Amino acid sequence: MKTQAQLIKGTLWIHLNGRTVAVDANQGRKSRKKGAGGSSDQINAPMPGKVTKILLKEGSVVQPGQAVLVMEAMKMEYTLKAEIAGEVESVSCSVGEQVVLGKTLVKIKPEAKT
Repeated sequence: MKTQAQLIKGTLWIHLNGRTVAVDANQGRKSRKKGAGGSSDQINAPMPGKVTKILLKEGSVVQPGQAVLVMEAMKMEYTLKAEIAGEVESVSCSVGEQVVLGKTLVKIKPEAKT
């Protein structure tokens, strides 16, 4: 098992077995960032890196846990997944693009509840 960690702007990013956990270095609180957990309608870059694959396009139907895009950072590959069901509203990145921490990569229009 190999773990990588990086401190970026007061947040400690820990990468373990394809998962990313962020810890606020100032308060010691642990949280899961975009692409892992929560109920966000946005997928944001969990760290600076390069987008290597976009798996869905605008208008695609997406389910919670479904892979949406892949990025490469710190010599590792990360698959970012949808947290909610819905429709891909916009894709704000392209393959090969270098993205910064927190950039919104994909917006998802939540599925209407019946």
